[in-house]
Amino acid sequence: MSTAVAEGKTWSGGNEPLKASYGKMMMWFFIVSDALTFSGFLAAYGFSRFKFISEWPIADEVFTHVPFLHGQELPMIYVAFMTFILIMSSVTMVLAVDAGHHLNKAKVTLYMFLTIIGGLIFVGSQAWEWATFIKGDYGAVQTKGGNILQFVDTDGHRVALRDFVVAEHTDRAVHERKNGLWFVDEAPLPPFTVEEVVKGLESHENVLVRTQLLDENGHKTVLSREESLKQIKENGKLVVEGANLHVNEYGSPLFADFFFFITGFHGFHVLSGVIINIIIFFNVVLGTYERRKSYEMVEKVGLYWHFVDLVWVFVFTFFYLV
Repeated sequence: MSTAVAEGKTWSGGNEPLKASYGKMMMWFFIVSDALTFSGFLAAYGFSRFKFISEWPIADEVFTHVPFLHGQELPMIYVAFMTFILIMSSVTMVLAVDAGHHLNKAKVTLYMFLTIIGGLIFVGSQAWEWATFIKGDYGAVQTKGGNILQFVDTDGHRVALRDFVVAEHTDRAVHERKNGLWFVDEAPLPPFTVEEVVKGLESHENVLVRTQLLDENGHKTVLSREESLKQIKENGKLVVEGANLHVNEYGSPLFADFFFFITGFHGFHVLSGVIINIIIFFNVVLGTYERRKSYEMVEKVGLYWHFVDLVWVFVFTFFYLV
């Protein structure tokens, strides 16, 4: 086995571990370390969900939106579409690597372009999903204990606050730096007050309160008419719409924290991969690797892209399916 070291080089490729070049070995080291990071995040999510399993949001009720189909309940459809696009981009990356092995510049260019398009569609879709998740759809009331009270009709269908609550005129203004304390900003005021929700609930006898606690059948507990009014009057603290790092109309705020952090961290990886793919794509177009007689750079970025796709499979399983 050769042990020669070329002059001026840290490693000449002698004694190649697993017959891999230095660049590929470094990419594998990065992938392994990043995989451990994602494993830690998903393990933390799993432990948290197990601890609060009786009050964790139901994914089929949270991720129901599809662009251009406003008002329709289509659970998981758009998330499945995003997953399909990302998996297909991994397929086109495999084809690009294979074309590189055959020094076929035209096919490498085509498949790299398709991979970039798939990545951009996924990143754009994830941004849209974030915006929809943050905006919310129905609204809810947060109790003094931090739990979430949602609203349904007598048939169990969700009811939005705006459908039965009327906002009354108020003179209260949001504190801003220009009209409040110096260097102090206040969060936007909720669209309704708890008192307005109580009045709306009293005037609509077909509206009931649903807690975030799950019953033995895995469904959220719906309170009676009397219990609904009692809960809002005695425990209602704040009207919330959508989700952020402080409140979450869908249920436990911890769910929103993990959602933003883990999907955001993965989305950053996908965006980084798209940028790197664009750089490699232009090098392919300029004939850089054709002159080298080697498309190993395409193969190395392909390893990263496959890793990003594989991580999404686990994120998809943890957040959306389980």
